[in-house]
Amino acid sequence: MSKDTGGLVISLDFELLWGVFDKVNLEDKRAYFSNTREIIAEILKQFERNDIKATWATVGMLFNSDWDEWNSNIPEEIPTYSNKKLCAYNFGNSIQNKDTENLCFAPELIREIISTKDQEMATHTYSHYYCLENGQTISQFGEDLKKAKELSSKFDVNLKSLVFPRNQFNPDYLKVCTEFGLENIRTNPDNWYWKNTEKNNLIQKVFRTGDAYLGIHDKSYKSAILQSHSDGYNLQKASRFLRPHGSNMNLNKLRMKRILSEMEKAAIGGEIYHLWWHPHNFGENSIKNIEDLEIILNHFKFLKNRHGFNSFSMDDQCTELS
Repeated sequence: MSKDTGGLVISLDFELLWGVFDKVNLEDKRAYFSNTREIIAEILKQFERNDIKATWATVGMLFNSDWDEWNSNIPEEIPTYSNKKLCAYNFGNSIQNKDTENLCFAPELIREIISTKDQEMATHTYSHYYCLENGQTISQFGEDLKKAKELSSKFDVNLKSLVFPRNQFNPDYLKVCTEFGLENIRTNPDNWYWKNTEKNNLIQKVFRTGDAYLGIHDKSYKSAILQSHSDGYNLQKASRFLRPHGSNMNLNKLRMKRILSEMEKAAIGGEIYHLWWHPHNFGENSIKNIEDLEIILNHFKFLKNRHGFNSFSMDDQCTELS
């Protein structure tokens, strides 16, 4: 396949409560995550109907069936963040009861993803591990990945791709990734407002938000710039976060117009366009969010027929373009 073949890469950060427990009130989010569980089946239907390949970067704790199994799978080393509120183990120990299990575990959904055509099961680390936070160590990160691999293997999954939680890309940890067979790593866009995401200051937030609606088309790229390292990993830049449908119709129109026009630029130029989001972003306004996804996938089909635009998972992208 030509190195200039363009394509749509889709990756989803599948987390449920493990991705936001330090930011939300659990009781306020029960319906939200219940909707998320239901919406995953609809997302998979949309992908299958439109021949879409996608990568599901899944928090390893979701592979557990219940709190008993979760307790039996605590690694020998857990992250010692200076900010104790970030530790998933501290949080998990504080909420253990039957009523919280559907917020924290999803083996049946994982099996549904695995059984759906052209869907790649990847890792979002075991504990939604933050690689740039103070206090944690590279050894603890290794123990975390070891546990993610262990649980995924019970589902006959060989993990090859990784997404760093909260986009905390740490180049010092890449060698550890390859030691566990992780070859494809999603990175952030090159723009300055995507740097140092652990700090996430107000100016960066403002520019990231504004970029979702207006600006130059600089998020797609030639596949030739994919960084294949001699240590055995490939760095794959994300292009655009699919923000959820909001209450402001004018902003919704701008957001969708931006994504569709960026996809078209990528298709015409033979470039990669990497779209990502969390399934829980569809937990509110679920119908509208699915309608937006349908618009995007219909546009993909148009670009596929007109310009030969392809669909890639993260692992498939490197396999096809190597």
